[in-house]
Amino acid sequence: MATIQDPIEMSAAAGGSRSLSGVLAAVKRNWLHFVLLPLLAVWASPLVWIVVTSLKTRVEVFDPNAGFLPAVAQWSNYPAALAVAPFGTYLINSILVTGGILVCELITITLAAYAFARLNFPGKNILFTLFLLQIMFPIYATFLTNFVTVRELGILNSLPALVVPFVASGYGTFMLRQAFRQVPTELADAARLDGCGHLGILWHVYLPLVKPTLVAFSIIAVVTHWNDYMWPLLVTNSESVRTLPIGLGLLAKSDSGADWTRLMAATVVVVSPLLIFFVIFQRRFVDSFMHAGLK
Repeated sequence: MATIQDPIEMSAAAGGSRSLSGVLAAVKRNWLHFVLLPLLAVWASPLVWIVVTSLKTRVEVFDPNAGFLPAVAQWSNYPAALAVAPFGTYLINSILVTGGILVCELITITLAAYAFARLNFPGKNILFTLFLLQIMFPIYATFLTNFVTVRELGILNSLPALVVPFVASGYGTFMLRQAFRQVPTELADAARLDGCGHLGILWHVYLPLVKPTLVAFSIIAVVTHWNDYMWPLLVTNSESVRTLPIGLGLLAKSDSGADWTRLMAATVVVVSPLLIFFVIFQRRFVDSFMHAGLK
């Protein structure tokens, strides 16, 4: 004899099947998030450790029984770290140097990229090859010649000495040249018929179409020069012209021993401007890298 299944059991089974299918559909739609979450945890773990360590006492840092979180948050580590060196001056210097380098690089790479992309002149290919060769050399290989140049200019131990070697960028020129070459020439021809010269065409036609590339390069340049340590250490010897990474080096001097709580507090101060800047403009950053070099 056939058995009659309980309607409640049938409803429960159907609901369970729908729940399982709903979970599978959600996983299928958001599989990339499940892959990226572990990577996010790996990326964020050093930042979390730095912040937590900056709030501990010196004893807790090396005590295996102290636990991961501090017993009492030591907010005093931050003013104590900032009192070791004039971090306010270092912050202003970092902003001036990084901003100055960025402005100079944007001007030089824009003009150079336009010339390589749209102008014809003798030695164009040879000169562009030299630009590409510059990308292949590590930055440290040019420190000696740059130091001699800065010394001959008489600007050692000054903010211009931190800016002059980086006023041009071979990588930025190559990156922007490729973006310019993707702009239809018909647009430039139309602007020329309207009476625009080279600068007018560059300003009204090319630059608006390559904004994502400019933003992407700006991000790379700001992060690189904000965190630069070796070059400022070589060409400066007074606190009035040094930058934030030099201040971190003062806290980690081997002769006095590193105070890890204060060092981590100073590290938070150094990286905070970049993190805040990224959080505010993260959507524009992502869009820039997604669309850089595209029509």
